[in-house]
Amino acid sequence: MSINRDRIGPLRIGFISTRFAGTDGVSLETAKWAEVFEEMGHTCYYFAGVCDRPEQQSMVVPIAFYHHPEIEEHHQRFWGKTARLESDSKWIHEKREFFKGKIYEFINQFQIDLLIPENVLSIPLNIPLGMAIAEVIAETNIPTIAHHHDFTWERKRFIVNSVWDYITMAFPPTIWSIQHVVINSSARHQLARRTGVGSTIIPNVMNYEKQPPEIDDYSSDLREVLGLAPDELFILQPTRVVQRKGIENSIELVSRLNRKARLVISHASGDEGHDYERRVRNYADLLGVNALFISNVFDEKRRLTPDGKKVYSLWDAYPHADLITYPSLIEGFGNAFLEALYFKKPIVVNNYTIFAIDIRTKGFQVIEFDNYITDETVQKTLDILDNKALCYEMCQKNYELALQHYSYSILRVRLSNLISHFFGFGSNNGYQR
Repeated sequence: MSINRDRIGPLRIGFISTRFAGTDGVSLETAKWAEVFEEMGHTCYYFAGVCDRPEQQSMVVPIAFYHHPEIEEHHQRFWGKTARLESDSKWIHEKREFFKGKIYEFINQFQIDLLIPENVLSIPLNIPLGMAIAEVIAETNIPTIAHHHDFTWERKRFIVNSVWDYITMAFPPTIWSIQHVVINSSARHQLARRTGVGSTIIPNVMNYEKQPPEIDDYSSDLREVLGLAPDELFILQPTRVVQRKGIENSIELVSRLNRKARLVISHASGDEGHDYERRVRNYADLLGVNALFISNVFDEKRRLTPDGKKVYSLWDAYPHADLITYPSLIEGFGNAFLEALYFKKPIVVNNYTIFAIDIRTKGFQVIEFDNYITDETVQKTLDILDNKALCYEMCQKNYELALQHYSYSILRVRLSNLISHFFGFGSNNGYQR
């Protein structure tokens, strides 16, 4: 198959991943990229195992989802072992061929000009899907922007495995028609050192040019729904419940504040099991912290359950929050950090590597700690909670810095540069391919 580049007009852009749904970082950042692309005049299409994007612009292949039972059944045998079954190798290649057919169908059906694999060529959650994408790119030379959020070598559970041959091939692949995008400088350095591949940094962004939503009629009852008393602090932990989020630190902080407070944990356990959630629940009980695990209350968008109960967007929680906790040990970048700045809320941040290297240096004012809560951390938190003028000044400065460094304007410029590499300048419309 060869890709037609003779047509003049806006691009037809195909995003491809295991999932485009919910509030995970990949889905959220994909939506931001798509919003900017569409403002530039392009049209976006989606290929995934689970997808909540417009049906007429999507191709859903259920087995592409990394939690599909067949994918999980085989992949659980790949990690922590150094030999794989012959039957698993056969299965990988059979599914690779299946996915190749579906990807070609997707490209042909929507006449895709530019392909954007979202993290699916970065981390091996669906190995045959990643291999299929790599082969399609190699066979067609379709212009591709591979958007990498985190890599195999960044996840401890993937280091010992029986599939290094496939990981080396496709996670990520080294193909000349791919421009690689990473979200932090450490990833750029590691990608170059390990594969010899250069990349562009595009950090996570927010639409800081647009004012954040405020409490309205729909969200006005959220504190009441969560059971918070009028004089109770609403402390928001807007992350999944996985070990690298360091939620024990949030629990300890809330305990040591000695204030009437509730820790609201917005997301579920995610793709790493439920053992850590049980550990966090037990730790909260041990320290006497009222922690709410309420992923069923929040979703990407507002909606009603079949029995008529409200489901709120995560953005409904931020205006109510008195404090944001973000004690992550490891992050590719930090969406929750950007959201706290967007809603002008004070934030407690662990000095994780990417924060120290790429974010802290911009001059943001946060309540910072290094891997464990200290008396100073507690006192700084109390000072901010008790001094409204100081809190306002801090949050306003952070918003202005975020507007300067992590706005849609930055994203628009960098995406334009990537497109011009393939299609020349003036590539928002009317260019020759």
